[in-house]
Amino acid sequence: MSLKEVARRAKVSTATVSRVLNNVGVVRNATRARVMRAVADLNYHPNLHARSLAAGKSQTLGIVVSNLENPFFFDIVAQVEFEAHSRGYEVVVANTNYQAEQLVKSTRLMVGRRVVGLAAIVSEIEPGIVDELVSSKLPVVFYDVGAAKRNITNIRLNYRKGMEKVVEYLHVLGHRNRIAWVGHHVDFAPLSERRNALADAFRKLSPEAEVRTFIGEDHLEGGWRITREMLYTGFKPTAIVCANDFMAIGVLRALREEGLSVPRDVSVTGVDNIRMSEFCYPALTTVHVPRDRIGHIAFEKLTSGMDTPTTVGTEILIDPDLVLRESTGPAKHS
Repeated sequence: MSLKEVARRAKVSTATVSRVLNNVGVVRNATRARVMRAVADLNYHPNLHARSLAAGKSQTLGIVVSNLENPFFFDIVAQVEFEAHSRGYEVVVANTNYQAEQLVKSTRLMVGRRVVGLAAIVSEIEPGIVDELVSSKLPVVFYDVGAAKRNITNIRLNYRKGMEKVVEYLHVLGHRNRIAWVGHHVDFAPLSERRNALADAFRKLSPEAEVRTFIGEDHLEGGWRITREMLYTGFKPTAIVCANDFMAIGVLRALREEGLSVPRDVSVTGVDNIRMSEFCYPALTTVHVPRDRIGHIAFEKLTSGMDTPTTVGTEILIDPDLVLRESTGPAKHS
């Protein structure tokens, strides 16, 4: 169905149909009603891509994330989408499943489709794509990876401070000997930073502590499976610190199935403070990551960068809080 057919049905010019659909210019009410009736009768849907090409500008923002199954990423996307819709923008989302090559493909595809801004909420990175995005002059926001450059805003969470708060709290509770770190993709900088910060903090407060690393996959079953494997090795930690809440909820199930009580036998902590962490059993002690604030900053930086491009990149560092719930308690000593 074309614009010409709508014009023919309404007995007006294509220019008049265009003015009605775009709500620009002066059109008589009777003519406007006739055009809209023709649009409805013919079930006409404007070609938004063609319209953006003609105008030289689209109203679409792109978001690339590592794992949409994890509510952490979904919450940020939802916040960006909420603000985008309130300002007349649409959002397209791509999922990389932590694959750097997919990040490159998705990013190039979105740039090719003329998005007006791009947010990469990912843990993986390919250095070459950063250079491409700088050359594109497109407003870009990275979370946790990349570097602030001419047209790139970098939002970072101070995971080191978050891990230090976790360790200080566990130390007060008497967890000073056997500690397990349960995470995923430990070769990625944002994940290795959390693990290294944990180990450094324990070395400082409890040099005698044994901190072992167990790597699974970033989903509920991943936390469940790696915990069972850990217990089968004979390692019995007094506390398990997880890279995120999503895996931690799987950890809690595995511990229950093995007859261990949380927190009487073992304490568990997470990172992110997703909604599930408050409603799982027991409710999870976790490091709060403000996803709504991250989404808000991302949207504002993308849309403000369209009209006022900068020559210097911006880095925003967010300090996290520790949320205390029922999954942590005094260490059980043999």
